[in-house]
Amino acid sequence: MSLSRPLRVILVEDEALISMIIEEMIGDLGCTTIGPAATLDAALELVGATADADCALLDINLRGAPSWPIADALKTKGIPFAFVSGYGQGGLDPQYRDATVLAKPIDTAQLEAWLAGIASGGA
Repeated sequence: MSLSRPLRVILVEDEALISMIIEEMIGDLGCTTIGPAATLDAALELVGATADADCALLDINLRGAPSWPIADALKTKGIPFAFVSGYGQGGLDPQYRDATVLAKPIDTAQLEAWLAGIASGGA
């Protein structure tokens, strides 16, 4: 599978090593990382300042703070997102139960499939 077009992906992850691994995966898939942001405030600032993102990957827990406000900001801007979590679907706030969750450690094939759906106009 390959992406129909390169994407610009906002990355919100508070663990530096995981962030670097995800950035490398995004780059290997021909896409560009915006960020990363490691805190709630930095992520909200990044989302607010970014006009041309195609999608976003959000860690659910940012140094003890849930990333729900970031998800809300992305929804407002019409930017699709997936949560990245070691908690799985069970770690989601009920209002996000239909959101995509990519389990840590992220599987490259799952990430590529999700990004391919975004690139082709899906969510």
